[in-house]
Amino acid sequence: MKVIENPDKKLVAEIRQQLKENQGYCPCRVKKTPDTKCMCREFREAIKENKSGECHCGLYIIKGD
Repeated sequence: MKVIENPDKKLVAEIRQQLKENQGYCPCRVKKTPDTKCMCREFREAIKENKSGECHCGLYIIKGD
């Protein structure tokens, strides 16, 4: 498994700008907690569990090798 950035460059630029404006917290989450700091806890756990898919906001994607 590996983590890659979403290939949609326009989406990535939008999310990165929102992350910058939100002090690094996921722009898709209401609460600002350590669990919602990018990479969010939910996504880090998915990586540990070798799950495929993308993070909540779509910035990162877990790909199988």
